[in-house]
Amino acid sequence: MNAACKRMIIGIDDTDSREGMCTTYLGALLMDELCAFGSPVCDPLLVRLNPTIPYKTRGNASIALCFTFNAPEKAIEHVVSRVSSLARMECENTNPGVVFITEDDSVKAKPLLAAFFMRAVKDVITIDEAKSLAEELGLTFRAFKNGRGLIGALAACGAMLDKEWEHTYEFLTYRKSAVCGTKRLVDSGSLFEADLNTYPETWDSVDRFNELVVCVPRSPDPVLYGIRGNTRSAVEKAAGMVRSEEFERSCIYRTNQGTDMHLLPAKNVDEVREMHSYILEGTVAAPAHTFRGGHSVFVLKDDTGKTIDCAAFEPTKNFREVIRRLVSGDRVIVYGSVMENTLNIEKIRILSLAPVFEINNPICPSCGKRMKSAGLGQGYRCRKCATAASEAEHIMLERNIMTGFYEVPPCARRHLAKPLIRFEHSEASLFPGR
Repeated sequence: MNAACKRMIIGIDDTDSREGMCTTYLGALLMDELCAFGSPVCDPLLVRLNPTIPYKTRGNASIALCFTFNAPEKAIEHVVSRVSSLARMECENTNPGVVFITEDDSVKAKPLLAAFFMRAVKDVITIDEAKSLAEELGLTFRAFKNGRGLIGALAACGAMLDKEWEHTYEFLTYRKSAVCGTKRLVDSGSLFEADLNTYPETWDSVDRFNELVVCVPRSPDPVLYGIRGNTRSAVEKAAGMVRSEEFERSCIYRTNQGTDMHLLPAKNVDEVREMHSYILEGTVAAPAHTFRGGHSVFVLKDDTGKTIDCAAFEPTKNFREVIRRLVSGDRVIVYGSVMENTLNIEKIRILSLAPVFEINNPICPSCGKRMKSAGLGQGYRCRKCATAASEAEHIMLERNIMTGFYEVPPCARRHLAKPLIRFEHSEASLFPGR
């Protein structure tokens, strides 16, 4: 590397809106354009942050790039110009942030920004906190409008500085601008074929149980499709099998998708807070009630006696059948995010099943017919033989469910939620939801 070259990390967030654009597209564009000023050091990062944040546009993603530049100031000028021109500034909820970290900044910044990254995935951070940290570290940054994008931009830089976290990959393709907003042309058969040939190294491209394509978005952004997988080679192989309209460009991101990084352990319900995600163990206190619209909710009781509603909403499709088979007394661990005092289930582990009995009047040992009640608290009596019995007949029923892990199907999976197929060395049975 030329002695004059300077390594720089660039973090970007919040350039998109629900009506269009995509921060990952800007990242893919810059990966090509910034080569005019230097050379990329490693794969770009796509990091998903706390999925419960209400200000997010779609997937609450931010990106980070790492380059060596001969003229860093020119690269900074180019990035700011591109964010200014491509971000959907007209949208009230689009508030971009851009952060630049040089080699000189990185030693001091690394521990603070690595911790900030983990907080941004699990916790709620204010704009003021982000600005204060950027100023404290003396970083070069640009905040547009209210500057909320600084949170994600700093978090992405923290992820780039500290790479000791579980990661996966996503191969993203982007449409030509002339066709954005029109129906995407991706052959669904080729996606199912690619899945057949690369699963479980790639995952969530399709939902076989519900016969749905998952990796092609419906929003008006420029993404054509995205293939997620465990390795770079796996997503490249799958993408090579997809038949689609001609696309403008593609980019492979290293990412924290499919890692469960957002989940916090909770000892009891008192530790649970709004807009956070948890792993919580307890006992089913009341079986699921299905509400209008198909949402199923059961009551979970922790070991202190406190309760919380746990929900499988209609988009979770076949997963709701698992929830509806739970009965009072079942011991479970739930995984999911808390919104409006309800834990939205992403996965559940059933630890033990409570016995369920069918209760019948006892059979007369003399004539073989069912006895009748002799009155409240007086047991049972055979009207023909006059034989008596004090207790009813209890027959244990076979439960139509097993202990183990269950998950929502791919069509309902959040970006950060780890598919069961990625679980390693699990001591419990796994029931993938695809």
